[in-house]
Amino acid sequence: MKTSELKEKLKLNVVTTEEYVDSEITGCYICDLLSHVMAKAKPGNIWITVQTNVNVVAVAALTDVACVIIPEKIQIEQHTVDKANEKGVILLSSALDSFTLCRMLNDLL
Repeated sequence: MKTSELKEKLKLNVVTTEEYVDSEITGCYICDLLSHVMAKAKPGNIWITVQTNVNVVAVAALTDVACVIIPEKIQIEQHTVDKANEKGVILLSSALDSFTLCRMLNDLL
C-alpha cells in the first residue's frame, strides 16, 4: 500500500508537501520514545507518535519510515513541518486516537 492510499482510506490530513505522498508502506510501528524508534522501526513502516518536535523528523529520516502519523488532532510545531518538508518526511495527522488507527491499519495491512 502507498501512503497516498492510506491517506484516503483513513481520512488523514497531509501536513507536509503533497509531493511526497507516494511512499510504499511495509508495516507499522507505534512508539513515543525516540531512541526506541531508532532501534526498532523498519524502513517503510508507518510511525504513529504523539511527539511533534523537530527530533521526530530526524528519527523518521534516519529510520526511513514511510510516514509519521500524529493522532488526536495534536498540533504540530511549524518548525517541525518546515524541517519535514526539507527532509522529505511525510507528516500526516488524524483526529483518531492511536488505538483506533491501529485497529484500522490491522485491516488494511
